Amino acid sequence: MSKVIKMFYELKDAQTGDILESNMGISEIGFVTGKNQVLEALEKGVIDLNAGDTTEIKILAKDALGEYDESAVQVLPREQFAGVELQVGGILFGENEDGSTIQVVVKDISDESVTIDYNHPYAGKDLLFNIKVTENRPADADEEATGVVVMPHVCACGHDEQGCCGGHEHGENGGCCGKHKH
Repeated sequence: MSKVIKMFYELKDAQTGDILESNMGISEIGFVTGKNQVLEALEKGVIDLNAGDTTEIKILAKDALGEYDESAVQVLPREQFAGVELQVGGILFGENEDGSTIQVVVKDISDESVTIDYNHPYAGKDLLFNIKVTENRPADADEEATGVVVMPHVCACGHDEQGCCGGHEHGENGGCCGKHKH
């Protein structure tokens, strides 16, 4: 049977210590085990933890997002990017030959060409996760079937669903916490 795990995490480049991502103190993530929603090594590292447990999980590049592949870097004519705002380090999304979404990173821009990198931005990096589990329970029938974890609604101001907009669905005071319209 699948489990639902909710957690806060901080992801660092294990070599440099640079923070790559973090949801600490913002909004927990949740996933259903056995659905390939997170890295396999990450799932294995948290599957037996309980709410309140913390851990550090190091995942080598080969077990994370793979080694960096130099052949995944291409130089394309600049005219293929007409109308697209480009900046070095920027991420562009496109469509793969099979119709799936693909992400590329802009590595270099010249007057004639654009160098793009099809590698995941974390390819070749050993990853270090600092984890705090907030929930670990059996998945219900809907979560098991769909792989979707129902997460509580949280306003940008941090209020839960009942406190959002002063308890009013669209906010008598102009929206979420009286500041924004939905």
